[in-house]
Amino acid sequence: MAQRISYAFLTLYIIAALANRPVMAASDTYRYDPVHSQIVFSIDHDGFSRPLGLLHISHGWLRFDPDDWSRSATELDIDLGGVDMGDAAWNEAVCKSSLLDCKTYPLAHFSSTSVERKDATHGVLHGTLSLHGKSQPIDISFRVNRVGKTIYGMHTVAGFSATASLDRTAFGITGFPNAIGHDVAIWLELEGIRDSQISTNDKEHP
Repeated sequence: MAQRISYAFLTLYIIAALANRPVMAASDTYRYDPVHSQIVFSIDHDGFSRPLGLLHISHGWLRFDPDDWSRSATELDIDLGGVDMGDAAWNEAVCKSSLLDCKTYPLAHFSSTSVERKDATHGVLHGTLSLHGKSQPIDISFRVNRVGKTIYGMHTVAGFSATASLDRTAFGITGFPNAIGHDVAIWLELEGIRDSQISTNDKEHP
């Protein structure tokens, strides 16, 4: 009898301990909003200027935990064929095989490997960029702008601003070396819409 009572108390103790154990909040998952997410890049033109180009995210997902950034991650595809340099002829030229080669490599792919938090709103996203058939590590410095409901309460949105840079020749993009610079400056304005149904298992690369 005493043994049964001891087992009963032990069972109750375990149940109570599990019930009172702190529960880790799940990271929210977001799909990128293509309307409010843009990638702007700039590259030197023979020392005269640094023209701007615009790219859009084809699709991707973001997992963000505001309490523990180390549990956050992202993957996304960038539509190279839709590059916009502000001129149709120049868009076509940039997509030719001597530069982006959009026919062979229609997408660029970014996959994060870790997130480093710097302060309350700033961090560095470490990851791998696959572009033009080559993959290279890249670091993206970012700021968390806001996470919350839209003004009409239709969606929960996470918004970020970010910057990065890369050497185009490291990705085998070597055309016009005397007219176009090697270093590319990148600015990203990103919004993700919370979506519990989006898959984070898409590992396809271009």
